[in-house]
Amino acid sequence: MTHDRIVSLDGPRNFRDLGGYENSQGQKVKWNKIYRSDSLSSLSYKDKIDLVKRRVAIDCDLRSRYEKNSSPDDLWSGVKYVDVPLYSDDSSEDKSASKIYRFMHHLPDLKGNFIGQIYQRTLLNSHSQQEFAEIFDQLLNMPEDEALVFHCSAGKDRTGMTAALILMALGVDDDTIARDYLLTNKLYDFAASRNLPSNDEISAMIAKMNITKGEGTAVYGITETIRQGWGSFDSFFTKELGFSQNDLNKFRKMYLG
Repeated sequence: MTHDRIVSLDGPRNFRDLGGYENSQGQKVKWNKIYRSDSLSSLSYKDKIDLVKRRVAIDCDLRSRYEKNSSPDDLWSGVKYVDVPLYSDDSSEDKSASKIYRFMHHLPDLKGNFIGQIYQRTLLNSHSQQEFAEIFDQLLNMPEDEALVFHCSAGKDRTGMTAALILMALGVDDDTIARDYLLTNKLYDFAASRNLPSNDEISAMIAKMNITKGEGTAVYGITETIRQGWGSFDSFFTKELGFSQNDLNKFRKMYLG
C-alpha cells in the first residue's frame, strides 16, 4: 500500500491519511491505519473498491442526525458504521461554562480566537467527550490489519478536532497538528480541478503555512486547553475521557512505528 497523505477518490474531496507525522521521540504515526475525511455520501463504485483494498473497516460519522438523514453515508462492503454525533444540543453539558471548573483547571482564555472558543467548548462538553472516547475505543479494539476513517461534512471542524486529539495522543507537536488542520483549506483549492498535489508538494505547502494568524490558531483551543488545564494529554485522557494509562500506552504501541 502506498503512503499518500491525500487519498484521491471520486466522491470525497478531503480524504487524508494521518500517517507519517513524527513525534518528539522520532516515532512516526503509522500509515494506512487512521484516515480523516469529508462527507462519505457520494462514493463511487471505484471509491468503495479502494476503501475495501485499504481495509477501512470502521466508519465513524461525526455529523448530526439531520446531516445523516439528508446525506447518509454510502457504505462499502465489510464496513462497520459507528454513529458518533460530536456536537451536543444541550448547553447544560458544557463543563467550561462553570467558573469553578475553569478556575480549577486553569483553562486558557481564548478571547479573539472565536473558532478556538468553539473547539474548547466542544472539547469540554460531556456529550462530546463521550463521542471522542468512543472513537478512541474503536481504535483501541481495532484488529491490526484493519483501518478506520472518521469524518464530518467538510472534514474540517469536527474532523479537525478529532484529528488533533489523536495526534496529541501520539505525541505529535502542536505546530504539526495545526498545519494538518489548515491543509483542509488548501485542498479545497485543488478539489474542483481534481489536480491534487503530490506528497512532496504537500510537504512544501505545509512547511510554508502561517499558523500564528487567523484559523492557524484555532486548533490551540484543543491543544492549549488540554496542556494548561490538565498539564498533559495523558492526564486529560485518563481524567476526562475515562481511559487508563495502560490504554494510552497500548494506543501508542498500536499506531506509532
